[in-house]
Amino acid sequence: MTMNPTALLLELAARAQSVTDAGTLHDLLSKGHRAWCAGIGDVRAGVEWETASLSDALLAERCAVASAPWEEGMTRSEAVSALGFVTWEAAPAAMAYTELEERAARFGVCLLDEDVL
Repeated sequence: MTMNPTALLLELAARAQSVTDAGTLHDLLSKGHRAWCAGIGDVRAGVEWETASLSDALLAERCAVASAPWEEGMTRSEAVSALGFVTWEAAPAAMAYTELEERAARFGVCLLDEDVL
């Protein structure tokens, strides 16, 4: 059974708290990254659906309330993406992923190879 991204991220972050093995942390972080991407995609799609009938002025107001940027020259799609990102970043699942990243980093684990850094 596949977990939804939120449940998976919360579970992975909890599991990571008792792990010190770099390989295991890398695996958890890799799974977490995929779940983070799925989660933000879900939120972005939800925000797009919720805002589809809003005028640009009402969408701009919603962005302002959420502290999502809608700067001059941005398209409506870019504004919706920014709103989706801000919404996702405030979600417990995204916060759990940040905790997972920080736990992995304490043990020198990241998803980028050293050669890339």
